[in-house]
Amino acid sequence: MTFDAATQATEVRLASRPHGTPTLDAFAIVDTEIPVPAPGQILVRNLVMSVDPAMRGRMRDVKSYVAPFEVGKVMSGGAVGEVIESTVDDFRPGDHVLHQLGWRTHAVVDAAKALKVDGSVAPLSSYLGVLGMPGLTAYAGLLESAEFQAGDTVFVSGAAGAVGSVVGQLAKLKGAARVIGSAGSAEKVRYLVDELGFDVAFNYKDGPVRDQLRDAAPDGIDVYFDNVGGDHLEAAIDSINLHGRIAVCGMISQYNATEPTPAPRNLGQIIAKRFTMRGLLVLDHAGLREQFLAEVAPLVASGRLTYSETFVDGIRNAPEAFLGLLSGANTGKMLVRLEGAGPGGPDVS
Repeated sequence: MTFDAATQATEVRLASRPHGTPTLDAFAIVDTEIPVPAPGQILVRNLVMSVDPAMRGRMRDVKSYVAPFEVGKVMSGGAVGEVIESTVDDFRPGDHVLHQLGWRTHAVVDAAKALKVDGSVAPLSSYLGVLGMPGLTAYAGLLESAEFQAGDTVFVSGAAGAVGSVVGQLAKLKGAARVIGSAGSAEKVRYLVDELGFDVAFNYKDGPVRDQLRDAAPDGIDVYFDNVGGDHLEAAIDSINLHGRIAVCGMISQYNATEPTPAPRNLGQIIAKRFTMRGLLVLDHAGLREQFLAEVAPLVASGRLTYSETFVDGIRNAPEAFLGLLSGANTGKMLVRLEGAGPGGPDVS
């Protein structure tokens, strides 16, 4: 079938459920016609979309806090785009909106599920990263889930990622005594210390995490923000101080496991140390969004809180971007810049 470029859309569908580490054959890239909005809807041309670690869980057919992706159906996730057709008064062509129908070039979005964003205040991409879900996750996780207090020593795993990089900076800005980060390369370690202001960072590939964390925090840690799980979680439990707090945001080290993974082998220390371990879902903290933006947006604008973005260009390369995210190819937020969002177009980065 031949499509007219003016009416053609492209979307990425889940072709099969991967067993273990996903490969490109788990995805299908399909050309289709641009959809037409019904009353109460808007048609959005997506400019930039997000890929997130949690999407790996949605590729499984298991019950969770969000429905799994359906085989043969287009995937979904955060995206920012330009309204090109509207059936409602609140949105006009040319408006930029944040919504959850990424993985496609064009989306028909219920107006009630779209949020206007202002590209003149911050780059559109930032609403998917530092000023979006990852930023709010970091803010809520540190302050509410981990109950951070000035003077705490804080350890962040996956610290060069979109969430971890914000956690560490917020902890420093709010008076942490010491902030420690782990990452997967010497370059990322330098980034954490030299650019983000972490007190110390280490490459988890250089040796046992437990030993490196002990060296970095000889007096122990008070807060652990977990993005990795596995040996990082065990190391944190080993180093955590009396009445410490652990916020479990993600366990990316286990996302591709084909067999159940063991619980931390030293979990029994929870009795003697009386630490708190709490799961974190940003969905539970939506009420903090206005407070988060009021506090963090000025920090970003002033340069006191910095961020990085890793871009992959083109909707057809979205699967590669997602696989790269799972293997640690990104520094900061991993994003896909869609066709039509390059030079001369809206400022997405």
